[in-house]
Amino acid sequence: MYDSIELEKLGIPAIAICTDPFESGAKAMTELGGIPNYPFVLIQHPIGSLTPEELHDRAMKAAPQVLGSLLARPDEG
Repeated sequence: MYDSIELEKLGIPAIAICTDPFESGAKAMTELGGIPNYPFVLIQHPIGSLTPEELHDRAMKAAPQVLGSLLARPDEG
């Protein structure tokens, strides 16, 4: 999350992707990072135990949200 926010501050579009148990931490990081409406993508937890095929499926399901978040302006939420 920190890296994504810092890249955005430099004008480089970035998106953080985290699993759902880390949502509250991600929201806190956006506040601390100075971009409280910074969009990030939540995916289902866990990912570490997935097969490559399962991980691919999870990524494909998240892709529209990732693209939408990258195209959104941070101040629009």
